[in-house]
Order: sequence, then structure tokens, then C-alpha cells
Amino acid sequence: MSWPQTLRIAIESLADRRARSALTVLGILIGIVAVILTVGLGQGAQGAVSSELSSLGTNLLIIAPSSTSGGTSETKSVTAGTLTLADADALANKLDAPSVSVTAPVAQANATLVAGANSTTAPLIGTTPGWLAARDRTIATGQGLTKPTLTADAHDIVIGSQIAQSLFPGTSAIGRTIDVDSVPFTVTGMLNTAGSTAEANQDALALIPITTDQAVFGASNSQAGGLAEILLSARSSQAMSAAYQEADTLLDQLHHITDPSQPDFTIIPQTSLLSTKTKITKTLTVLLAGIAAIALLVGGIGVMNIMLVSVTERIREIGLRKALGATPQTIRRQFLIEASLLGLAGGLAGVTTGVTAATVLTHLINQQITISPPAIIGSLIVAATIGLIFGVYPASQAAKLPPIEALRSE
Repeated sequence: MSWPQTLRIAIESLADRRARSALTVLGILIGIVAVILTVGLGQGAQGAVSSELSSLGTNLLIIAPSSTSGGTSETKSVTAGTLTLADADALANKLDAPSVSVTAPVAQANATLVAGANSTTAPLIGTTPGWLAARDRTIATGQGLTKPTLTADAHDIVIGSQIAQSLFPGTSAIGRTIDVDSVPFTVTGMLNTAGSTAEANQDALALIPITTDQAVFGASNSQAGGLAEILLSARSSQAMSAAYQEADTLLDQLHHITDPSQPDFTIIPQTSLLSTKTKITKTLTVLLAGIAAIALLVGGIGVMNIMLVSVTERIREIGLRKALGATPQTIRRQFLIEASLLGLAGGLAGVTTGVTAATVLTHLINQQITISPPAIIGSLIVAATIGLIFGVYPASQAAKLPPIEALRSE
């Protein structure tokens, strides 16, 4: 019997038992959908982590105070209030830190911002013009902080888009006055939108000159005149390690660190945050994909079960075909094709359902689900393979049936 004839008979056989075949396909479908969604969720989460950290700045090193001591070569701990403007100025020296392109000291505290009858509470960041470059942010309207404002203790303020919307709904905020804890500031610029991260809403913050912050709010600042952190931007991704070492060595000298194992500052490369979060999302993806694989395995067992039942029900048919000259190889081939068709049908239905579900769920749960072509192709291959593998035993059983026993069975 030729392959086309065998394929036609296999399709007719499955069509005669369409309800049972549909249930078998459903088992494969569920497994394929689970694989597509879990892989898509994992890749979407990794993309979101990468995008989130990129929005905080590229080639970024964060030097921040901490309440613990000790550390590793990647991170060093500190005591709160140990970082000062003098440290930031030293790190900005190109002779001492040639691999650092931008330095931005940061003093931060929550503040109440009032404009007329409107008010909001947001992080107030005292910093320098370098903050925009370090955080990879841009100005939507107006201008950012400038060097003259740092020497004049100017009461200029740059606000995020959400603050502008809260305090000046429907109107331009540029040139308007905002009272920050009862101190008037003039809005000179508005930041482009950047969205939210796990740490904070990047559109709900305000920037003022670091000199003004220390002069006006220094006494009430929780850092007691110190800095919350210092942001460093390396000249390139290749210069990250050199910038780290330069900052580490320079701060050791400035802070008179005699024991390298107990420094008083923390240096956190942004790449280490990305690596840590990526590892977490990859681990979760593997875990979920493992669960999805179990669902596929269950679907495969369902294929084998249905095919075994089919062999039992079709003993007389098998015996008759053998009596008419069908070889064991022909019988085996027919049942293998039937099993493969069930797996392939489940795979195609699963891919269609999975892609549709990923598209819909992306909008419903506000979480990116990446549609992965390798996952789709792999799912189809796995589905057909599952049908083939789990059809081997039933097909072998059918091929081994003696014709005389098959013909006299009821």
C-alpha cells in the first residue's frame, strides 16, 4: 500500500472517531498553549527588566550609602551620610577617573509640592545637570538644570510629566511657580515621560539644584548634608570595569579606607542589577516551562491511550487487512500516521490558540507576552514527535496481531 493510500485511510479512521480524536487533540493543545504562554511570559519579563534598567541610565554605576558593612568585589557597604559633594567633585575629575563620562550627586527626600489649589507629594531630587545624562533622560519642554543655577542657588525646578499634570492640568507648567514645603520655585523644564520601574514612578519626581537643596533643605534632609547616592556614567560599556575600579580606588583614598574588606561606600553596577533580575526571570521561565512540559507529556500519554483503545476496537479490521496481504510494516505505518496526525493537529491548534491568547492577555493583564518563533516551531515539532513516539507501542501491538486470532475475535 502506498503512502498516499495509508494517509487517506488514517484520516478516514480519525474522522470516524472524531469525538475521541478531538479530546486527544485537546490534550496536546493545552500543553502547547502552556509552553507558548510560559515562554512568552518569561521573555516578556526579561525584556521588561532590560527596558526598565535602561530607562534608569546606560553604563551606570550607583554609589550609595548603606547601613551595613562588609561587601564583595561587586558591592561595598557604607554608613549613611558618608558621601559628600567633595566625593562627587573628585569623581568628576577626568585625571583621576578618566573612564567616567558623567557624575551626578543626588540628595533626595519626599516633599509636598503646591501650585494654587493643587498639591502632590513626590521625591525631590537635589542634583546637577549631569543627572539627565546619567539617567538617560531628556527634556520635553523648557530646559533642564544648568551650571549657572548651581552657583547662584537659584530656585529653579524641573518636574516630571505626572507632576505637571497634577499641578497644572490642561496648561503649560513652564514659568509657573511651585511651593516646595512652602519655598517658592519656578518651573524651568519638564521631563519626557519614562514610565514606572519597580523602584519608583519616573514621571513623578522633581529636580532642583543640589546647592539649593543643601542650602534650603539640608538641615531637614535625612542625609544630614550628605548625599543619597552618586551616579556615574562610564564612557562605554567596555569602560564599566575601569570606571568601577577608578571610583573604588579614589573613594578608598578620600575616605581613608585602611581595610579593603570594610569600606564605607557601595558601588553597584547597573549591569549587575540586570544580570540578577534576568537570572530570576530565567529561573521562573524554566520552572513554568517544566510544568508546561508535564502538560505535554500528559497529552502524549493521552495519544497512546487512545491509540491502544483504537487497536483493541479494530482487531477484526487489522486481521482482515492482514489476511488480504497487508504486511506488519503497513499496519504499523498506518497507526503511526494516525498518532502523528493527532499530535500535529494538536500542535497547530495549540499554536493558533497560544498566539491568540498571548495577544489578548497582553492587553488584559498589562504584561508583555513575547511571541517566540522558536517556541512556536519547537512546539509543532514536539507535538508531532509526541504523537509519533507515543504511537510506536500501539502500532507495534497492531502489527504483531496474528491474522487468524484477529479474524475470530469479537
